Amino acid sequence: MNNPYLPYPVRIQRVEIATEDKSLRTFDFEFIHPEHAEAFTYLPGQFAELSVPGYGEAPIGIASSPTEGSHLTFTVSKAGVVTSKLHSMEEGEIMGVRGPLGHPYPLGEMEGKNIVILAGGYAVTTLRSTMVWLLHPDNRDKYGEITFVYGARTPGMLLYKDLLEEWDARSDVNTYITIDNEVEGWDKYVGFVPQIADQVSPKPDNAVALVCGPPVMIKFTQPVLDKMGWTGDQIIMSLENRMKCGVGICGRCNVGPYYVCKDGPVFTKAQLDELPKEY
Repeated sequence: MNNPYLPYPVRIQRVEIATEDKSLRTFDFEFIHPEHAEAFTYLPGQFAELSVPGYGEAPIGIASSPTEGSHLTFTVSKAGVVTSKLHSMEEGEIMGVRGPLGHPYPLGEMEGKNIVILAGGYAVTTLRSTMVWLLHPDNRDKYGEITFVYGARTPGMLLYKDLLEEWDARSDVNTYITIDNEVEGWDKYVGFVPQIADQVSPKPDNAVALVCGPPVMIKFTQPVLDKMGWTGDQIIMSLENRMKCGVGICGRCNVGPYYVCKDGPVFTKAQLDELPKEY
């Protein structure tokens, strides 16, 4: 990124209504200029500011993996002025992407270890990026066992269903997809993510856990991991709800000594334990 304040122009390549309540849409963007695609080098866990002229910009986690090519994928919740405008935009329209921003998941440090991913609801976006990256043929052999637990309220609220089926069919991934309550025709897991994590009981030996979800999921998942013997430096979380301007200038993302946009959004649980509980 040459200038952190300047967005790259991108074209909306694809729009998909992602959930049954229509609150989430998934967008694929293509860069207008090839040199911008080349300059936008990122890794799973990072985010970008999506900008719409006249409306502003919003920080959103990158859902695509760099192993998928030069296009970018974001799943956006309709929650404010910018994202509402974005939800009204159609394929072919032009907007801006500023980034990549923040630090990614420590994929290099995770090599040689078993990976446990615990995801809830909309927060699965950057973990989608991570899973696609981990399972790419260039990367899969660098990691041990991969366990993926993902939950949503209903089948219609699950994101990236095609990929979930693909991962579920693989012999080198332990996939556990769950919904909150029984639904006719649902043949997978039923229960909240912490409950499923308790059943799966992933061992902490030589392992790293990536945990991302709504606060209530994280609150009840932590004791489950504690019970199994996971330590704070083995658990990696993302404070995506605190992302703001992306460069730590506006001062709205600071938690203790950290600026989430600049120093995060990825932190270990051990780091977060040292911070004020305002996150």
